[in-house]
Amino acid sequence: MVIAIVLFVLLTPRTLFHDQPQTTAQASSDVQLLSEDGTTQTRTYRLDATMLQPQKRAKEPTPELERETHDILSRTVSDLKERTFQVKRIDPVRAGDGSIAYYDITVQPDFR
Repeated sequence: MVIAIVLFVLLTPRTLFHDQPQTTAQASSDVQLLSEDGTTQTRTYRLDATMLQPQKRAKEPTPELERETHDILSRTVSDLKERTFQVKRIDPVRAGDGSIAYYDITVQPDFR
């Protein structure tokens, strides 16, 4: 039985599982810089809601949603990578059917 499992794992082609990791280029296209305010030192990004797992999408800002969006922005936005920043505001943008299509996220980076 162990030999059969090892052979299955080693001989099964990867294409059979349709496993395609999300690349940074794909992820960064799902995050767009909307605006930058020099007086308050904030930036607003639009994050495609599909970047969040369905159970983590919220209609109202929550601490968990804030953590998830912070993590996504820190991985995908080159200006925020390896820098500290704070999520100041999260505004859900609804689609025509009432579902959440995007999140507009205002952040205040520390660019010292």
